[in-house]
Amino acid sequence: MATAHGQETTAAPRVPVTLRAPLMGRSWREFLYLLLNLPFAVVTFVYAITMVSVGAGLLITFLGVPVLAAGLAGARGLGAVERARARGLLGLVVPAPEPVRPRKGGSGPLAYMTAHLASGASWRHVLYCVLHFPWAVFGFCVSLTLWTTGLLLLLYPLYHWPVSHLTGQPGAQLYGDGEGHGIYVDTPFEIGATAGLGLLVVLVAPWVVRGITQVDRLMVAGLLGPSRLDARVSELESDRGTVVDTAAADLRRIERDLHDGAQARLVALAMDLGLAKEKLLEDPEAAARMVDEAHGEVKLALRELRDLARGIHPAILTDRGLGPALSALSARCAAPVTVTVELPRRPAAALEGIAYFTVSELLQNISKHARATRATVDVWRVEGRIMLQVADDGRGGATAAPGSGLAGLAERLDAVDGVLVVDSPEGRGTTVTAELPWRDQEAFPGGRTG
Repeated sequence: MATAHGQETTAAPRVPVTLRAPLMGRSWREFLYLLLNLPFAVVTFVYAITMVSVGAGLLITFLGVPVLAAGLAGARGLGAVERARARGLLGLVVPAPEPVRPRKGGSGPLAYMTAHLASGASWRHVLYCVLHFPWAVFGFCVSLTLWTTGLLLLLYPLYHWPVSHLTGQPGAQLYGDGEGHGIYVDTPFEIGATAGLGLLVVLVAPWVVRGITQVDRLMVAGLLGPSRLDARVSELESDRGTVVDTAAADLRRIERDLHDGAQARLVALAMDLGLAKEKLLEDPEAAARMVDEAHGEVKLALRELRDLARGIHPAILTDRGLGPALSALSARCAAPVTVTVELPRRPAAALEGIAYFTVSELLQNISKHARATRATVDVWRVEGRIMLQVADDGRGGATAAPGSGLAGLAERLDAVDGVLVVDSPEGRGTTVTAELPWRDQEAFPGGRTG
């Protein structure tokens, strides 16, 4: 095939994945996983049944409690081995569940034993040890039968001649009545058909094995990993850290803006007014000029204070809602902005503020970096979610790479279960879509209704 520059390029046809599957490393790793399932499942099943049975039988005495606790702790250890095996052979990364901790104020062996007995994750490990055994037997038998049968049939043309000479038979026997009558695979057509059937089984085997390992993946992730509640708690703890860091950064920004902006101007203003007061009797004209300059400084200081107050929470957002606030915000953008807000009613004040500052930061990016000639802001509600979309016709190339402003904005939205998606091809503008959960103002004490 000739290219536009006159160079010859050849495009090799891509082999379908169906034909490549028997040769892929993933297929053999999954097969090895199912082969190892049986010995591991036997060990875990015997361990779980023995420890739970002995512990339950000894519950009439105090010895049952430590035996059960030890059994649960050991099941957690076996679960760690299973997670490692799934990670190495199946590529499945399952985080460990929350460690067992005694209740606040508790300490000593009894507190830890009680914590193990009350741990849902520990009992899920025991349940895995019990349920995985029959499935491991099934997976072992099916996978081993498929692969061995397929390979034996596929390679039959290679060992047909040695087998027939060693056994004194014309070929592999399919049927025999013990009296010298039988059916053999000995003709070229039968040998070829056998190899073809073997090829079909070999091509199907990896997909059957993959389907079986999918069940193993579900069992490992569902029973040996953290529960949804634990995962949600960890996510909320991470989001809380993000919110705290964001709030601290905002406080530092406000302090810096006050110190470097309005405060510095007010200090200079006080000094100018003091000098004007001293020159009032000596040189009235100079004092008048200094007062005039001080008046200009007052105006600049007031403007900076208004901008700072608007950056904290604009009054128009509180009084009139998101639509008028975004319209006022778009007037300060370097490019003409069309604002469309279609909300049935006002959301919660906190989410309304997050939506406002998200659009504010995106419009600032347009003013600073996009070189756009026009932009649009659309806000609407879809099935309990607030959708924000800010688009421009600028140079594009924006990314949410770590450390960028868009990455920080995405982290802020993630802290409230929000999502940020950036579509910014080079030279074709940028479209940023944000999604926030919807909360009615009535659900929050003190919230206003729009």
